[in-house]
Amino acid sequence: SFAQSLLRFLGFVFWGSIAAQAFGGVWVILMFKNYGYLFQESYLSLPGWLALATALILLPTGVLAVSISVKRSRNQQGTFMYLLLLLLCLEMSSAALARSYCDRTASQLESSVGFLVHQHNWTCSQDPGNSVVDVIQRKLQCCGVHNYTDWLKASSLSRYHPACVPESCCKKRYSHCRGDLGHVEELSEEGCLKKLEDKMCFAMLYLFWCCTVLSILELLAGGSNGILMRHQPFHDFRIL
Repeated sequence: SFAQSLLRFLGFVFWGSIAAQAFGGVWVILMFKNYGYLFQESYLSLPGWLALATALILLPTGVLAVSISVKRSRNQQGTFMYLLLLLLCLEMSSAALARSYCDRTASQLESSVGFLVHQHNWTCSQDPGNSVVDVIQRKLQCCGVHNYTDWLKASSLSRYHPACVPESCCKKRYSHCRGDLGHVEELSEEGCLKKLEDKMCFAMLYLFWCCTVLSILELLAGGSNGILMRHQPFHDFRIL
């Protein structure tokens, strides 16, 4: 009786977790699509695709869990076990990749953002600029790799020494800001590297914990189904 109730409850939980898994998968895929120019590898969005595959398989798994708790069919119980095994493989793979990619992307981001900053040509004009680094700085409200002083280091490597930073470093509330170093309070304090790392690691860790929690619930569902199968022994092994 307890196993039946638990299996029915987990079936509804599986249905509810479809949205969480799909959200995490789409989030990771879109994030690496938007910032793909910062990475050399194209497979970093793989955890997101695995999460979407998991979300699709969770739907029939939840249906079988509720159905088995009402009417114990040997075929349904066997299919349910196979689906649980497939889900565990997908989720543990997605969780492991998400956790490792979180650490791996940090070093790549630092070199990529640093390269963009040092290759950027800017002048102390009213031209807002539309380069990749300008788009990142406006979107994330950041300045430089670690802070605005990175632009001073970049300018010291060239013959021209502008006494300003790109206008994309300006805070949104200062519409008159032109990147003048005499008004540092108008510039974004935080560097782009930390904001990018936090953004990407947060999405990866969200996916990691979703997959981890779901894997534990699936082990419980497999145990509950095993208890029900034990009370209805096999008469032969044709189902295998």
